[in-house]
Amino acid sequence: MQQHTADLAADEERMKRVAGRNNAITGSIILLFDLMMLLLSALLCQQGVIGFEGVVISTLALMSSFGPVVALANLGSTLQSTFAAGNRVLDILEESPVVEDVTGQPETIFTGAKAENVTFAYGDETILQNVSVDVPKGSVIGINGRSGSGKSTLLKLMMRFWRVQQGQITLSGRSVDSINTADLRRMEAFVTQDTHLFHSSIAENLRIAKPDATQTEIEAACRKASVHDFITRLPQGYDTPVAELGDSLSGGERQRIGLARAFLHDAPLLLLDEPTSNLDSLNEAVILRSLREERADKTVVLVSHRKSTMGIADRVYSVEHGRVS
Repeated sequence: MQQHTADLAADEERMKRVAGRNNAITGSIILLFDLMMLLLSALLCQQGVIGFEGVVISTLALMSSFGPVVALANLGSTLQSTFAAGNRVLDILEESPVVEDVTGQPETIFTGAKAENVTFAYGDETILQNVSVDVPKGSVIGINGRSGSGKSTLLKLMMRFWRVQQGQITLSGRSVDSINTADLRRMEAFVTQDTHLFHSSIAENLRIAKPDATQTEIEAACRKASVHDFITRLPQGYDTPVAELGDSLSGGERQRIGLARAFLHDAPLLLLDEPTSNLDSLNEAVILRSLREERADKTVVLVSHRKSTMGIADRVYSVEHGRVS
């Protein structure tokens, strides 16, 4: 897959170079003909063969006639880009999921989670090696370590985005590979480092977590995420539209909306990947207090490189070079 993506990027770069060269040649030829027409008409005007209006009309006529010619010359490059884009769409449609949905298994009720001797690699690069983490129900488990150490990968394996190559991850004593996908998504709420927002209102972006959520439930979730006051100060409040990909909001605001989604989903297991990385100390303290207050009926796995964030954890695992200590 990585090689295929690299080949597509190389093809696109090659087409850009060809299109740039063709545009430069076409522009140079047009400029040359324009100058020749201008000089010729000026010479004829000087000799009295044509008047000044003849110079202007002939030159403008030549300049305007190049439009269809340029469009025709660019047709090849345009078609190449169109075919390349079509091939990328077809490649995506032909992709098969890495992990298939699971159905038909007995319903699972969350009673805790474990990672037991988990090993996982992206291609030839080993990310996690013999990692074991115990997540008892009702606890807050911290996972600390530098960027690239495998912390986020462990959360994605708990979400069953990929399958482990060795060892196993269990929820309620059952391997995540044998749990219904619907049950797994119901039991887990995953907050990534980058919150993806759609071109819709803030309320609709929040209801992704719970489509039938009431306004009261939405506001309660936003208060826990320390974003309610910010939203109410907006011109249209919760009905304020969000730009594509959330570009109209700062990174910290998007991150807090992502946390509000997790609170609104109300899953028993919260998987939080750097949930306070874009927040200042005050907002971080508010959110950590909310997490501490939610401990009665929630289990939290908190990934962060900040030592201050680890202060609420019952136990902290340190991940270095794919190993846990």
